[in-house]
Amino acid sequence: MVREVNSVIAREIRSRGVSLVLSPVVDVARDPRWGRFEETFGEDPYLAGELGVAAVEGLQGIGTKDKLPDGKVFATLKHMTGHGQPESGTNVGPANISERVVREYFLPPFEQVVKRTNVGAVMASYNEIDGIPSHANSWLLGDVLRGEWGFKGMVVSDYFAIDELISRHKIAGSKEEAAIRALTAGVDSDLPNGTSYETLVKLVREGKVSESAVDNAVKRMLRFKFNAGLFENPYGDAKLANKITNNAEAVSLAVKAAERSAILLKNDGMLPLKLPVAGQPKPTIAIIGPSANVARIGGYPGVPRKKVSLVEGMRNKLGDRANIVFAQGVKITEDDDWYGDEVKLANPVENRKLIAEAVVQARAADQIVLTLGDTEQTSREAWADNHLGDRDSLDLVGEQQELFDALKALGKPITLVLINGRPPSISKIASEANAIVEAWYPGEQGGTALANILMGDANPGGKLTVTFPRNVGQLPFFYNHKPTARRGYLFSDKSPLYPFGHGLSYTTFEVGAPQLSATSIAASDTVSVTVPVKNTGSRAGDEVVQVYVRDKVSSVTRSVMDLRAFKRVTLAPGESRTISFTLGKEAFQMWNDKMKRVVEPGEFDIMAGNSSAQLKSVTLTITQ
Repeated sequence: MVREVNSVIAREIRSRGVSLVLSPVVDVARDPRWGRFEETFGEDPYLAGELGVAAVEGLQGIGTKDKLPDGKVFATLKHMTGHGQPESGTNVGPANISERVVREYFLPPFEQVVKRTNVGAVMASYNEIDGIPSHANSWLLGDVLRGEWGFKGMVVSDYFAIDELISRHKIAGSKEEAAIRALTAGVDSDLPNGTSYETLVKLVREGKVSESAVDNAVKRMLRFKFNAGLFENPYGDAKLANKITNNAEAVSLAVKAAERSAILLKNDGMLPLKLPVAGQPKPTIAIIGPSANVARIGGYPGVPRKKVSLVEGMRNKLGDRANIVFAQGVKITEDDDWYGDEVKLANPVENRKLIAEAVVQARAADQIVLTLGDTEQTSREAWADNHLGDRDSLDLVGEQQELFDALKALGKPITLVLINGRPPSISKIASEANAIVEAWYPGEQGGTALANILMGDANPGGKLTVTFPRNVGQLPFFYNHKPTARRGYLFSDKSPLYPFGHGLSYTTFEVGAPQLSATSIAASDTVSVTVPVKNTGSRAGDEVVQVYVRDKVSSVTRSVMDLRAFKRVTLAPGESRTISFTLGKEAFQMWNDKMKRVVEPGEFDIMAGNSSAQLKSVTLTITQ
């Protein structure tokens, strides 16, 4: 799905004469206070790597070596690295993590994409690791990226990041010094305006930068432009762009992607919503909330030709079979301008008037569908001191909790649809809502997809790629923690609200215990893992079978478990299937006390299930 979506993205972009995109983001996100959390694939390095590979294959084409095929664009892998766990959860903050943590959790997605695709560019990250900002980090960009992994493409800067070696990091006193540090580290391009690299001609003439260092960067950029075909045809095709943008295929894919990415967190039987039989009065469904009548796209949004809100989607779907009424409920922020610097919360007094109006609408309704979550302003990149986007709380912003409480007091069933960029702290709501659908930002056709899900024409099968904490005090909170973590706190439940990998369905599944092709293998061998899965319910649906590995005893501490394989399957009612996975040394290797990548002999738990919290286990022995 990720590959298919990015393929459509590529052809629409390339038709406009653009041959390089600043995507995908494979940052491992381990602190949801961080506003850019919404841009990532989640908290797991294996998952981010697999989805990153798929995204690049969609953008560039599978197997693209040099010349860019028609309808494709070169990808930029970002941001290398440590960006997803900044100090205090604030953007650009130091990544206070060791080389071991960098290698075990943050580098793997980048390594997978670099080694398995011919990704065109890599973007360095704003943050520092061990006192060295990434844009001046020769070990990161030289020794690891170009040396260990053999990357041959361009390294580009994040926007103004070379200048920030002066203004933020304070490791350079001038643009000349910043240019020297970045070029020496291996950064080829100074985005967006080149204000530091403008000094390179002067620096070469003064003998402070070698001509060959500039030549190396220029060669990589010229090779990139040649492979993109820019010398033959640097232009777009307006007629083609008009023809293929938002065509029927693209719209259908937008619906499908939104349906498949939605996650059913809770359901007491409320969903799918039920319509009365013919001859009975048609029901009234109250669709309420700050994101009910607007289609939220999320950060760095373009301007789609068509956006479908949940209200519009439900009205389109149900027609005259139900009365659809809408109430705003609350406003979260005064406006939704993602680019605006100042963010002002909506007036609480006015919000309480809106809550009262929503209660009136809901009182006359048979069903309540409530949307809560974020706006484009409450979860975004904090790109400057006057343009913030990180938060010190995961609670719902503004009077959203008051809105839920007022509606709950009516005694009517409530289906909650979360539209948001980060996991919220919703323990009370989670215990009181009848059903919860996590939609994230479902895209321009999100309203159509959500209507299909709520009415049962699409069966949700997505799984959480992040852990839902109960409150911000648990952070950082991710499933693949070390054994000594998560001891707990006084007066608090230490478990997650919803674990990594969690997601329900309108049907039920039974995932059996994993079986191994051999109970003992050599470190250089592979093992086949088979997992039986059966649809035990009454309708077709999707299950995601997940395989995790745990090293029982190791020379350095390791995670309590690590995701190592997954597969999404569609099963008819009563259908059974055996899913097969192959695990090789990559699934078992570690960085030892000498910082060497090895597979240590010993016993490993091979665990399979449908979430990180529901697993069955078998033991594999690895010998020398």
